[in-house]
Amino acid sequence: MNKKKYTGAIIGSVISLLLVWLVLTYNGLVTKDEKVVLQWNEVQNAYQRRMDLIPNLVNVVKGATDFEQGTLVAVTEARAKAGTIQVSATTPEAQAYLEQAAAQDALAAAANRLIIAVEKYPELKGAQAFSGLQTQLERTELRIKMARKDFNEAISSYNQSVRAFPTKLVTGLLGFRAKEGFKSDAGADKATQIKF
Repeated sequence: MNKKKYTGAIIGSVISLLLVWLVLTYNGLVTKDEKVVLQWNEVQNAYQRRMDLIPNLVNVVKGATDFEQGTLVAVTEARAKAGTIQVSATTPEAQAYLEQAAAQDALAAAANRLIIAVEKYPELKGAQAFSGLQTQLERTELRIKMARKDFNEAISSYNQSVRAFPTKLVTGLLGFRAKEGFKSDAGADKATQIKF
């Protein structure tokens, strides 16, 4: 009888340890998954800041009556296109955020062309409003770069947990799959930067 009691206690202990491990594993994966979502929201936040600054920049430049209208139209169109791409914060899919990143990069390139064109207009270049917007836009581009980096780090940490042994044995059962991080297009190792 003591042997059955002892065996039952061992089996009960093993089952208890396994349940504790499953709970800790699940909670750890949920925490890392939420970190990925949080970091994606930071990328969205930085993109939104850029989207909010661009109209102000365009309005300041519109004040120059002889400014090239084609440049202003290109910036406005790029902003409109970037604003139409929405990505779910709860389940960001790699293809969706790559499309959004491409639209945002096109917006940054259009804003860059606008700022380069302003070089021909010394009265605009020296305007305090334009100078302030240049500084804000420069800081926003840095925020975007850092938000993308932090997002990729969160994805990496999550994927390491999902793929590591022994967690990998139960991730499928718990509903966790590896995620793709932000990847640049071929030849895009030179990030689009707004130059002043």
